[in-house]
Amino acid sequence: MRRLVPIFLALAAGLAGQPAAAPDPLVAAALAAEARFDSKAALQLFLQAGAAHPNDPFILQKLSRQYSDLTLDTADLAEKKRLCTAALDCARQAAALAPRDPVNVLSLAICYGKLAAYAGTRPKIEYSRLVKRYADEALALDPDYAYAHHVLGRWNYEVASLGPTTRWLVRLVYGGLPDASTAEAVRQLRRAVALSPGLPAHRVELGFALLADGQPDAARRAFQEALALPRREKYDEEAWRRAREALAKLR
Repeated sequence: MRRLVPIFLALAAGLAGQPAAAPDPLVAAALAAEARFDSKAALQLFLQAGAAHPNDPFILQKLSRQYSDLTLDTADLAEKKRLCTAALDCARQAAALAPRDPVNVLSLAICYGKLAAYAGTRPKIEYSRLVKRYADEALALDPDYAYAHHVLGRWNYEVASLGPTTRWLVRLVYGGLPDASTAEAVRQLRRAVALSPGLPAHRVELGFALLADGQPDAARRAFQEALALPRREKYDEEAWRRAREALAKLR
């Protein structure tokens, strides 16, 4: 059951949003720290900005992102779970305040996907449903939101790759999951690449979707293209590691 829900790691690092209209030196400094992948400093600055501007959905979403990104900086599973829980709490607040913002909605999908890594079977399945639900909602709000396509692509290939016995058990005991296919995963991730061609993570996940769809040569090209791109997000190092491991197995 470990493959039931994608562990979205720090996909929140790819989320974009619009800050409050009034410039704020704390927000500017926090964004600068985020841009240099210093999640710890960014978190402290966004916490200060949040204290100065309570209930600001942009700041809350950025807090969610920092908590999520910080999971990459620790190997302690209890700390990862704590950070994911904090990320979800901030994402819920942001979405409640600005429910029509696709960034806020997708943050919920990503947080539930990450929390699934630490959940038992029943909550893991429920979290998987919520990942799909909120990614669909984000895409409905913005059909050209690359990371919403990314999340739906990864969800599709992870769920479609479950073994028949696991799928049968999930359906029998927990009522099943929404339909998923590797073809849909490839379609969604190709769209993500087309919308944001410079982001390595989209091509890495496209590679895994192509592998799941039985296209190893195309997967190899996607991984190689991802490794040739410059780093854009904190998550890229982890994405590249996965791509290199996959390429080693394809040789």
